[in-house]
Amino acid sequence: MASEDVTITVRLIRSFEHRNFRPVVYYGVHLDQTVKEFIVFLKQDLPIYPSHPLPFGNHKFDKLKIVHQAHKSKTNELVLSLEDDDRLLLKEDSTLKAAGIANETEIAFFCEDDYKHYKANPLSSW
Repeated sequence: MASEDVTITVRLIRSFEHRNFRPVVYYGVHLDQTVKEFIVFLKQDLPIYPSHPLPFGNHKFDKLKIVHQAHKSKTNELVLSLEDDDRLLLKEDSTLKAAGIANETEIAFFCEDDYKHYKANPLSSW
C-alpha cells in the first residue's frame, strides 16, 4: 500500500497572549506516520529551518491541534480556537490520517502548558 503524501501548513505559536505565530508549509508529509513521529520531525527541523527567527527554533513546542481543513469553515480566533479540544487536539499514538489530517490541512504546533494557561484566562496583550 502506497503512502499518501500531502501538503500541510504548520502554524508555530510562540505566544497566545501576544498573537505571535508563524506559518510554515511542509510538502510531501506522509499520512501513515504517527502524530508523535511528526512531532519529533518538527522538533528536529525547526532549529535548522533557514527562515525562522531564533525564538521559534528554540521554543518548547509539544502539542498539535487542527486549525483549519480545506473546504471547511474557519474559526474567528486570530491565533487558535479554544473549542473542540477533544476532537481537534491530535493524539500522539494516532496516525496523521486517522487524526483527520488531509491535504491542505492547517495545524497549530504549540506548548501545551502555554495553551492551558491561555485557555484558563484568554486575554490578549494588544
